[in-house]
Amino acid sequence: MSDFLAGLRERAGRLRRRIALPETGDTRVLEAAVALATGGLARPVLVGPEAVVRERLAALGDPAGVDVLDGPDGADGIGHAAGLVQDGVVDGCVAGAVQSTPAVLRAYLREIGPAEGLRTVSSAFYMRLADPGMPEGERVLTFTDAGVVPDPDEGELVAIARAAADARRAIVGDAPRVAFLSYSTLGSADGPSARRVREAARRFAVEAPDIASDGELQADAALVPEIARRKAPHSPVAGSANVLVFPDLDAANIAYKLVQRLAGATALGPILQGLAAPANDLSRGATAEDIVHVACITSLLR
Repeated sequence: MSDFLAGLRERAGRLRRRIALPETGDTRVLEAAVALATGGLARPVLVGPEAVVRERLAALGDPAGVDVLDGPDGADGIGHAAGLVQDGVVDGCVAGAVQSTPAVLRAYLREIGPAEGLRTVSSAFYMRLADPGMPEGERVLTFTDAGVVPDPDEGELVAIARAAADARRAIVGDAPRVAFLSYSTLGSADGPSARRVREAARRFAVEAPDIASDGELQADAALVPEIARRKAPHSPVAGSANVLVFPDLDAANIAYKLVQRLAGATALGPILQGLAAPANDLSRGATAEDIVHVACITSLLR
């Protein structure tokens, strides 16, 4: 297991948060609950029709440390679990293995709502790639927003970047280095999208001067030191960015899936940003291990 994933588990295990898992009709969710409990990573709380859930747990050996709270099934179960987060009964919620992102997000917004002072709820994927050139042998990049906001305006791009930087500190534990991505690098090309990203980068630098940032940058300039030296030699983040702010949902979602499938990256998320309490989404293709890791991330966001 990579240092990043092992670190997630270790830090989550120290906290032992109560994490609600409402999609109890899916075997992956039950297996994740068992893994969280037996691994000492969290205190999983399965939310669903109690008699049915307990019967399904019994088929898995009825492991100790898995709690069951009676509640509705399906999308209503997600809303019920989100209400438990809002009421402080549990510390966080993870759903989306069965229901779509829009359904999950609607339930979270209805029961939890956005954090105070934020108007944009967004998401990020944490992309873990093997990289022999890095001291840890791996690189972890934040791709945002890859799941929620289809066509962000300048203000939304700023909010997305700020939320992603804050979440990265909690999840990865390093200093965020934010690159606003475009097909242009610092004015090398022009067009409505490049101008929008450029202005968002300017506003972000003013509003968050404590966070290293730059833009607009092409992806290679943001990530590859040799190219950064040619294209953006005076940039504070070019060549070493770790938070990649994409111009729109199309670009971010396509990029994360290409990197996941062609480069063999581990993709964790979509991790939601900007809610008033920790609640996260899953890809419907998530494995039980993916659910475990997102539950660990949710524990760190409390």
